[in-house]
Amino acid sequence: MRVVVIGGAGNFGARICRRLAQDSRFYVIATSRRPAVVGNSPGIERATLDTESSRFKSDLNALEPDLVIHCAGPFQGQDYRVALASLDCGAHYADLADGREFVLGFVNAVGPTAQANGRVAVTGTSTLPALSSAVVDSLAASFATIDTIDVIIAPGQHAPRGAATVAAVLGYAGKAVRCWHRGAWRTAYGWQDLTYERFSFGTRLAAVCDVPDLELLPQRFPGVRSVSFRAALEVSVQHHALWLLAACRRVGIPVPLARLAAAMERAATWLNWLGSDTGGMVVRVCGTDPHGQPSCRTWELVARSNHGPEIPCMAAVLLGQKICEDGLGWRGARVCMGMLALTDFKVEFARWDISSGIVDRRP
Repeated sequence: MRVVVIGGAGNFGARICRRLAQDSRFYVIATSRRPAVVGNSPGIERATLDTESSRFKSDLNALEPDLVIHCAGPFQGQDYRVALASLDCGAHYADLADGREFVLGFVNAVGPTAQANGRVAVTGTSTLPALSSAVVDSLAASFATIDTIDVIIAPGQHAPRGAATVAAVLGYAGKAVRCWHRGAWRTAYGWQDLTYERFSFGTRLAAVCDVPDLELLPQRFPGVRSVSFRAALEVSVQHHALWLLAACRRVGIPVPLARLAAAMERAATWLNWLGSDTGGMVVRVCGTDPHGQPSCRTWELVARSNHGPEIPCMAAVLLGQKICEDGLGWRGARVCMGMLALTDFKVEFARWDISSGIVDRRP
């Protein structure tokens, strides 16, 4: 299977390319907009491909893809031209999108073309919502009713961030975020409402982020009363700086956050000496057990040795393997929920210094 990875020289794309190249079933083509980074490496062909070019579709078609994996974020503000062009080239499509509007509009925008071409198109093949929903699905099996779902991601300070990730974070800082809270839609604000969250590797500040899970998990679990998502940076001074910038935007002060992405990434790197190479993720589900008693289960993932950035890449690799095996059994467009089980991810966790499991069963 010929796999074209758009953004294949980036933080996540390069990892996906390396992982797929280990599987003899895949011929991997890593693309980049800049010719300066083009150059073949063992098991990976490289090509120049600009998604903004008027020649994009013909250039993509010339690569003869069977599967296109789109990693060139941020997806906030993107349209669906890459997905539609991929399908028109006769390829399956997957992306690492975590932009809420992009993911929520994907099926309606891309579904008819995917169906017409007899191909699979999947969005959100990353930590959110692919892994997060797989964890909630696994935990939900022991509940009769679910009251709350909380997801917290805590990246290690030493982990490479990438300009696209920083741009995505700044994109919703201080902006209104629609959250399902106590049975009703409420408004929170990006990178506001600081709380302390405990992990096995320490306590960190966490703040509200705008992600697809805030909309998708209430749909997937109709009885749930509250769903939250927060990110917990390791260095508190970083978190307070983001909080301050978000607060300025929230009250109407014109802060040019989009232009600050590169500077913020450099500043975060300068602060690496204050942090570590350990990050993680917590998913907490509370409700009632089959006997009607209050129950709460917390799943925690811990990634050491700077292996945290491998996690957002795993779902795309796993989905690519299933498509190669024709194991999906359907054609059309979907969000990556219910396609991958937590047991699928555990196979990839075992390749790295990553541990996971239930850490708390208390009511």
